[in-house]
Order: sequence, then structure tokens, then C-alpha cells
Amino acid sequence: MATVQDWIEGARLRTLPAALAPVIVGTAAAAELDQLHWGRALLALCVALALQIGVNFSNDYSDGVRGTDDFRTGPPRLTSGGSVSPRVVLAVALACFAVAGVAGLVLIALSGQWWLLVVGVAAVAAAWFYTGGRNPYGYMGVGLSELMVFIFFGLVATVGTTWTQTLSAPWWVWCAGAGMGLESIALLMVNNLRDIPTDRNSGKMTLAVRLGDPASRAAYCALLIAAVAALAISVHSPWWAVCVAAVLMAGTVIPGIRIVLSGAVGRDLIRALKYTGIATLACAVIVSVAIVI
Repeated sequence: MATVQDWIEGARLRTLPAALAPVIVGTAAAAELDQLHWGRALLALCVALALQIGVNFSNDYSDGVRGTDDFRTGPPRLTSGGSVSPRVVLAVALACFAVAGVAGLVLIALSGQWWLLVVGVAAVAAAWFYTGGRNPYGYMGVGLSELMVFIFFGLVATVGTTWTQTLSAPWWVWCAGAGMGLESIALLMVNNLRDIPTDRNSGKMTLAVRLGDPASRAAYCALLIAAVAALAISVHSPWWAVCVAAVLMAGTVIPGIRIVLSGAVGRDLIRALKYTGIATLACAVIVSVAIVI
């Protein structure tokens, strides 16, 4: 019988900054454009969080029934651990997707941008087929997972939040979305870096497995550096705000980079995952403040 703590672990709270951060930045952009709508911002947040939690439970279900989580080094999963029936985990995942869908429909109706339905359906499909279906792209190891994360948890989440409030998206909003997407890929990379040995043994071919340990560590660092650069550029003016934001954001990513470059493996990399999540949220707050001042 699963406890409340088991369900909290299953929701993978360390990944939630990837959903929260782009909505914060997108809302700050709307405020800078003098068209902030708190109701629409909260709906965008609901969509992002429900989608992320749905992805996490869907991943728990799919990896559990395939047996690819049997020898994982991270926290135990609900399905593979046997504490919850796979059908229950699947039902929770689908319920989360349904919540995201309903919130998304309300947001689209309020903004009048019905073409965003296509984007919403694509986002849910990307979430499910990450590890679901017969040929999940999360097991291909060709960078498709990282591309989907960049698009939906970076560009779509950030620009979409701004667009549904302002019906506009200046170049610097896209730049901010790119920065958020790169941060999210870094989260995925350090998570998969930790699991390289067990993923390789279970036949789960992530990009980290294909790249190997040294290259994955280098990729993680490069992603965070590029994210800080993109987010700093998105501040766009005044110049001193760009510089201050860049320095502050650089400071937030250093702890995770130090752990990864130290050669930490297995459970020791969970700390790097935690610090990367904190850095993602901190960077969102820093760049948001810099944008609106």
C-alpha cells in the first residue's frame, strides 16, 4: 500500500521547476508589455504543472511495466516497486493530462486563440509517447526527447504564457523561452547521467547512454552556460540589468556544475538534480525581475 510520501516521490517534485519557471518568465513578459492577466497566468501554471506531473506518472507506469526501472539508482517508483497497481498509476497520469486539457481549453477560450488547440494536443501526445506506446521516443537516444523538452517546456510554455495574455511575443520572449528550454534539457541530462549504468543494462537508450559519461557531463555544463546566456540576452535593456542578471544566474548554476564535474555518480548525482531544479527556478525569478524593472 502506497503512502502519501510514495505518491509525492512519484510526482517527482524535483522536476516541477521545469514547469513553474517558464510560466513565471512568460507572465513577467506580459507584465512588461502592460497586459498582465493573473487568471490566465494561473491557468497556464495549472496546465504546465498538470502536464509535468502527468509525464512523471506516465513515465513511472511505462518504465514499470517494461521492467526498465527494476534496477534504477534513484528513488523507488510506484509501479516497479509494487506499491501501486500499474492501472492505478496509469489512471492518475491520464487524470493529470485531463486536468491540463481542461485548464488549457479554458485558457484558449479566454484568449480566443483556438489554433492553440493543436499545440495542446501535440504537447499531450509528446508527454505520453515519451515512454508510452510501442516505440517510445524516450528510448531512441537520438535527442528527440531533448528536442521535445526544449519545445514544450521551453518555447511553448514561456511564449504561450505571454501570448495568451498579450497576443504578442517579441523576440526577447522567444529568447527567454529558449533559455528555459535549455535549463529543462539540463535537468533531463543530469537525471539520465545518473542512470547511465542501469539504463544501459535494461536496454533504455537515452541520449546520455549514447553519448557516454564524459560527453554527457560536458553537455550538461554547456546547456547551463547557454541557458544563462540566452536568459541574460532576453533582459535586453538596460545594459546594467543584463550584466547583473547574467552574474546572478551564473552563480545559481555553479553548484550543480561543480558536482557534475567532480565525477559524482549514482545517488550522489541526485544533489546535482536538486541544485539544477533550484537554479532553474532561481534563474526564472532573476530574469523576471530584470525584465520588469
